[in-house]
Amino acid sequence: MSAPAPAKDNDRAVRSTGSEAGGTWMRVGDEIVVRGTAARVIVRDGEIVGLRHPDGSPPCDVRWADSGRVTLYFPGPDAYIRHLVTGGDHVTAR
Repeated sequence: MSAPAPAKDNDRAVRSTGSEAGGTWMRVGDEIVVRGTAARVIVRDGEIVGLRHPDGSPPCDVRWADSGRVTLYFPGPDAYIRHLVTGGDHVTAR
């Protein structure tokens, strides 16, 4: 995974995509991005490879792009999820 593009209007903070808002928290294959403290600075990104709860609520298992390690991760307010849609031979962000 390479560094993702800057956040767009359709990228949502982890809290706003939760099940209490009528959606799902996270899905296996989604991308999680943890921002830095400066605007538009990406600290880490990774792929969600495992969920601990059926509704997709935190925590989750993430394979980090920079190291390839899989860790248990509890998203904070500086994280957002990019729900990726697969279609045929390509992947696009939703």
